[in-house]
Amino acid sequence: MPHALRSPAARGAVPTARRRLLQLSAAAPLASWVASPLLAAARDDAPAFARVRPGEAGWPADAAWQQLGARLAGQLVKVRSPWPDCVAAPASAACATLFRQAKNPYFLGDEVALTQTLGWVDAWTSSPSVYAVAARNTADVAAAVDFARQHRLRLVVKGGGHSYQGTSNARDSLLVWTRHMHDATLHDAFVPQGCAGVPPVRAVSLGAGALWAHAYDAVTTRGGGYVQGGGCMTVGVAGLVQSGGFGSFSKAFGLAAAGLLEAEVVTADGITRIANACTHPDLFWGLKGGGGGSLGVVTRLTLRVHELPETFGAVNFTVRAASPAAFRRLIALMLDFYARSLINPNWGEQVRLRPGHVMSVAMVFQGLRRAQAVEAWQPFLDALARAPQDFSVDFAPLKIVATSARTFWAPTLMKRALGFISRDDRAGAPEGNVFWPGDQGQAGQVLHGYQSAWLPADLLQHARRPALCDALFAATRHWGVSLHFNKGLAGAPPEVLAAARDTAMNPAVLGAFALVICGAGEQPAYPGVAGHEPDVDLARRETGQIAAAMDELRKLVPQPGSYVSESNYFEPGWQQSFWGANYERLLAVKHRYDPQGLFFVHHGVGSERWSDDGFTRLD
Repeated sequence: MPHALRSPAARGAVPTARRRLLQLSAAAPLASWVASPLLAAARDDAPAFARVRPGEAGWPADAAWQQLGARLAGQLVKVRSPWPDCVAAPASAACATLFRQAKNPYFLGDEVALTQTLGWVDAWTSSPSVYAVAARNTADVAAAVDFARQHRLRLVVKGGGHSYQGTSNARDSLLVWTRHMHDATLHDAFVPQGCAGVPPVRAVSLGAGALWAHAYDAVTTRGGGYVQGGGCMTVGVAGLVQSGGFGSFSKAFGLAAAGLLEAEVVTADGITRIANACTHPDLFWGLKGGGGGSLGVVTRLTLRVHELPETFGAVNFTVRAASPAAFRRLIALMLDFYARSLINPNWGEQVRLRPGHVMSVAMVFQGLRRAQAVEAWQPFLDALARAPQDFSVDFAPLKIVATSARTFWAPTLMKRALGFISRDDRAGAPEGNVFWPGDQGQAGQVLHGYQSAWLPADLLQHARRPALCDALFAATRHWGVSLHFNKGLAGAPPEVLAAARDTAMNPAVLGAFALVICGAGEQPAYPGVAGHEPDVDLARRETGQIAAAMDELRKLVPQPGSYVSESNYFEPGWQQSFWGANYERLLAVKHRYDPQGLFFVHHGVGSERWSDDGFTRLD
């Protein structure tokens, strides 16, 4: 999911004291990693690799770029951002159109210079590469990797472009843009290369530029199967799998990474490798949750296809509590109900605790009939009804709905009419360019602050539940929090847990009942565009409130772990937070396949060897 650090002048906007505090806060957790034998070996053995910027000695001459363009048969693009024109003429019709289009995730994805998130205040601003390779195939990707290695360029990879951390864009770089590599091929009996004797399984092969909306269309709507992917339909397939990847039904079908059967990947030496459990198994393991952009450029993924449940469904309603005391009681009721009835493979998605003593329920279910879902929720609704002086319930037009699983992602007329699904509004846009209306808030956003933490299931034990309730209530005194139940695997079947254990994800996810998220932002906005600039003062205030809210929960779980794709840009001790005990093994994979550090992303495997701009080597 865009890495473009600001210019030196813009980076100076970060208060010096705060920047120093961030550096100091990260220093202690980093010490153990710096001292690790594997990292020491990576430092000692790898030859120096100093990247170059435009205008510096070693930057490719025009003739070199022309040779690359000829090799790519026209797929080398000189990138130009539309934002400078908007900065120059903020009141123009063209600028107004750009800000309107920035709310369409498909428009953003189809523009080589743009990313889904436009920045993070005091961290990064979405900025284009100098050149981009609009890759059509693996050979194009290999050509870009070779060119970047030979000329010592900063290399960036973008598929869906959803990175909150800014890892899919960077100034002064060469971009590998995989958007046009989006083929989908279904297999009735797939056996990974080199794995003779392994029982064949149903699978789907997807190009690195495929989005989950298109994957679900191919596998579910047209193919009648299920592939574990992301909840947001405009997220890229390759990025989600490499980050671990959660979908609405992860408690039933597991991590997206755990469903990976085989990957085609171009490594730093420009060689195209097939990685699976039998061929390059170490690289294969690292790609399953080790984070995108650190180990190579994935060009194709083959994922397991599961049997499709008969039904999918959703539960949506809002509860307003009359007082702080009633809100705390409401949180307690929800935790009791969840621990008793919902921590199982049938249920996923989230409950939000919002300012004003409001709880929003946005849950989904699979494999149940509507009547069964109603029966499951009735005890909770009855408890609310018994206290009308404390709770008022606002139901959506259809509070509990069920549908054929095969049409869940299909843009049917009824779903469009009821506002359940939205479509790409550009003339001539493909029929399958759809997204959930609730995800439109991510399009064109500028983040103010964002943190996440896994909450272990033992907090739901009867004796510990009151403390969890108190911590959640205390957190809401500072900021709203969301409990994403599908992003913790406690309650999943044993085979799902076993498959997740064989990924690079932080093992904390195995015993977590939910990922708690606090975030804030605005949209759309862009620095320097008069009338549309990010509100820096507000962002800093909200960042402090988010930190205070999460600190309440960390009193219960001091080192909870965090999901790499939905985490704090300034995460201290990110190696432990994102990958836990798996980080040293990931370093070994990094050292084997990219010893010079060609691939760099913020807080990616091995990135502690580089300054935050990716150009200055620290060792």
